[in-house]
Amino acid sequence: MSELSPTTAADLAEALREAAGNGQRISLGGAGTKHRMAGPAGGAATRISTTRLNRILQYEPKDLTISVEAGLPYGELTRTLAANQQMLPLDPPCAGGATIGGVIACGSGGARRRVYGAARDMVIGLSYATLEGQVVQSGGMVVKNVAGLDVQKTLIGSFGTLAAIVSLNFKLSPIPEGTRTFALSFPTAAQAVQARDKVLHGVLQPTSLDVVNPTAAEKVSLSGHCLLVRAGGSEKLLGRYGEELAGAEQISGAREDALWDAIAEFQATPRFVVRVGHPLMDLQAVLESSGGPCLARAGNGVTYLGFDDADAVRRWMAAQEAKAWSRIVEWAPEEEKAQIEQWPAPGPDLALMQRMKALFDPNQLLNRGRLYGRL
Repeated sequence: MSELSPTTAADLAEALREAAGNGQRISLGGAGTKHRMAGPAGGAATRISTTRLNRILQYEPKDLTISVEAGLPYGELTRTLAANQQMLPLDPPCAGGATIGGVIACGSGGARRRVYGAARDMVIGLSYATLEGQVVQSGGMVVKNVAGLDVQKTLIGSFGTLAAIVSLNFKLSPIPEGTRTFALSFPTAAQAVQARDKVLHGVLQPTSLDVVNPTAAEKVSLSGHCLLVRAGGSEKLLGRYGEELAGAEQISGAREDALWDAIAEFQATPRFVVRVGHPLMDLQAVLESSGGPCLARAGNGVTYLGFDDADAVRRWMAAQEAKAWSRIVEWAPEEEKAQIEQWPAPGPDLALMQRMKALFDPNQLLNRGRLYGRL
């Protein structure tokens, strides 16, 4: 396999054009931190890495916008922003080694999505290289862009199956004056869900609202079925949270940072991780459906279930077929992905995705199989 690491957008586009012109299958990626995520991209004759496209192209702190190349390490980006009391609150797993392009291509997100939105809400523009050797710009550097937004949304979360992201423009958020996490522990999932419902129907608007079951709680030095409420703002506001969540353990400073780092990594830590999309009212049933570690985005209807082996995954997936839950095996050992159906029920959206794939990559050359084996 030939391996290429272009340093310019034009070189990246040319590498794609040449490989596609030779009919070669292409493996496209960044730092390679998410090989266990999604489907395998085997059989490639050319591997193209974006890690040498790693510059900050434009940073306007007063406008809360930044433009960066796809290979910029996510950690370097967050440190640059923090120096100006700004942030890009994506909270992805593998943050320590991932590139920002990889984070966006995989559609990674985390606990603060409830308030700040997902990657699609933060990207205001991007450029991408096509298999025809062209570099195309979509969106710009202002928040209220209209032209090209649909193309951006198509590429985010596409796992590089359509084109190569070259650069990204983001809208940023200011770092709040202070943060605090309130942990409420309960003996049952039902009680944790009741407490979640009380927050959802109350006056509080936390940045994060997660539930972990006892197995997952042990991994972050907590116990029981834990409702984790993270808030940001002034000391007066955080004090109000303390009054509304009487009896909660209050976590701040370095311990709070470590807690949420561990929560972010949960998605990538178990051998197998199934991502479940479900109605908010079904949270208790989802939590009680598996004996392994569980982490729920309790305000968003997304839960991550951890399993030790492929047989346990298959049994759980089969047992939930009649339920109106979306199910994707999001993380699995590379060598065991062939043993399981990662995306058993893609629904009607798959046909639209296949048409988009045919437009961008009619010969099925780019990251074939990476979208959970379906594209």
